[in-house]
Amino acid sequence: MSFVRFGAGRIPLLLATAAALSCCLPFSVVHAQGKLEARYSVTLAGLPLGKGTWVIDIANDQYTAVASGGTAGLLSVFSSGRGSSAVQGAISRGNLVSATYATTVTSSKKTEKIQLKFNAGVVKETTIEPSSPPHPDRIPLSEAHQRGVVDPMSAALLRVAGNGDVLSPEACDRKLSVFDGRMRFDVQLAYKRMEQVKAEKGYQGPVVVCAAYFNPLAGYIPERTSIKYLAKQRDMEAWLAPISGTRVVVPYRIVIPTALGTGVLEATQFVSAPQQDKLVPTTARTY
Repeated sequence: MSFVRFGAGRIPLLLATAAALSCCLPFSVVHAQGKLEARYSVTLAGLPLGKGTWVIDIANDQYTAVASGGTAGLLSVFSSGRGSSAVQGAISRGNLVSATYATTVTSSKKTEKIQLKFNAGVVKETTIEPSSPPHPDRIPLSEAHQRGVVDPMSAALLRVAGNGDVLSPEACDRKLSVFDGRMRFDVQLAYKRMEQVKAEKGYQGPVVVCAAYFNPLAGYIPERTSIKYLAKQRDMEAWLAPISGTRVVVPYRIVIPTALGTGVLEATQFVSAPQQDKLVPTTARTY
């Protein structure tokens, strides 16, 4: 698989959630709130490939996330590419639930736009411009494939249940069911180890490292080289760091081995802070 093709124009897709609180104080918090402002670099075999930004805002009952990025370094001389993605959703019982998702990817040859609308985990509307011509080998999507899913960006906002340390093996104990407008796929995460990181600005401390396994289900062409490569990979990793004030962890670093070398998306700045919380009497205990 070409990481150049996969990563450069789709950096936002690589960037492709609050839990039980103590009742022992005079007041408790309705929902944890926090904001992250991060910058990422993308490299292939150590060579600059692209740069991107990611801003996440988690409020009492809703969340938003916006990402943008483009090619950089030597790659930009040969092929330009830029992308942006945005998602908005609700927070229900501590879980992040997609409402709308939009992404635009522009290369030197074309611009592609995808818009999705969700209702309680069910895809209600999909708009793709330009639309793809039908392909006889594409695995068809069914209505069942579009239920119980999230968009690619919301899938990267991982809420850790409970009230213990968010940076624990449990952060990796999950399967992500994702629909990106064309393809339905799962990403199975599994705990590998703990690491220490230090951004140029912002976060420094532990991260939890998860193995990531890609499983395509529908909407794809099985003979595509990139699909087969990703499905066989057993060395992909997602390094997760916390958003202050919340029980949400997000990728600080993503590692994807390729035939051309190791592709890495990594935060150069990772600045997060808790937001002002709303206080209520403990008789209205919340979860």
